[in-house]
Amino acid sequence: MTPKTSPPDVRILGIETSCDDTGAAVVENGTRILSNILISQGELHAQYGGVFPEMASRSHVETIEPAIRRAMEESHLSVEELDAVAVTRGPGLAGSLVVGVNAAKGLSLAAGLPILGIHHLESHIYSLWLSQEESPERFPALCLIVSGGHTDLYVMSGHGQYRRLGGTLDDAAGEAFDKVARLLGLPYPGGPAIEAAARSGNPEFVRFPRALLDDSWNFSFSGVKTAVLREVRRRQPNLAAGINPPEPGLPVENLAASFQAAVVDVLTKKTVRAAREFQAGEILVAGGVSANQALREALQRDAPCPVRMPPLELCTDNAAMVAAAGYFRFQSGQRDTLDLDVVPDWDLAED
Repeated sequence: MTPKTSPPDVRILGIETSCDDTGAAVVENGTRILSNILISQGELHAQYGGVFPEMASRSHVETIEPAIRRAMEESHLSVEELDAVAVTRGPGLAGSLVVGVNAAKGLSLAAGLPILGIHHLESHIYSLWLSQEESPERFPALCLIVSGGHTDLYVMSGHGQYRRLGGTLDDAAGEAFDKVARLLGLPYPGGPAIEAAARSGNPEFVRFPRALLDDSWNFSFSGVKTAVLREVRRRQPNLAAGINPPEPGLPVENLAASFQAAVVDVLTKKTVRAAREFQAGEILVAGGVSANQALREALQRDAPCPVRMPPLELCTDNAAMVAAAGYFRFQSGQRDTLDLDVVPDWDLAED
């Protein structure tokens, strides 16, 4: 009797350079992280209150090779033991994406590895497969991807199968956090700073507007951002809000808590309503803003089905999620060629 043999392990090197962080990681079988290197540019861009694209791409040029080398060293694998290299090709900053894609092409050509172009938002979704050894799917799943550059709702009917319901019409949620943090004199990035200040604030201090847009699945956060600006100017008329730091006496904690409550309320209500309408088996939440504890608690409390969110260290951009998405694409038979190009405005539903 011939004993059954397990399928061979599949090891993917992931590369992530869609914005301002340089990432390289090795993931085995789509779930097990062997290494996950992230070189942050946060301090470099903090002085601007946001990402400076040209500086970001230049920094990637300097850090991409060390990041890949460290990822391979920490994985205790040789390049010959890899099965493919997966790289973010979009959406994102064009100059940043080019650095990662070119690095992946060079490695693919030199080592004879298949190359896989991966969608950044799909990577965020597959960060959820890294949070546990076995991930039973409950399709259809309702996906909320919420970050500095994206606030989108998708119905995921199976691996690689997406239908976009709606997205932000103006500021993404994370972008609104960054801008309001600047209005309140809080540091960049704004998400963690707003959340920290809100812990000691009153979320009912000001009832900021909620743009629920009941006739669509789209989001809008420019209105609540403007409402915070007006409230700050009402309290400190001589202040050039967002340019000069607020004067002593501004109730920063209360304004942060009130703003956060408005954003969380909109994200939760629209996500829960969509999950009910499309009879979702589970809700998948990913992206940098998914680290927000108030959002996590609200979704867990109100959702009509199980909610999955990545561990905090995998919420923001990282290369492990690229490698995880690459594994599922590799298993489905995807193989790209060396004429692979970046797609800065790539729509996941068009893939």
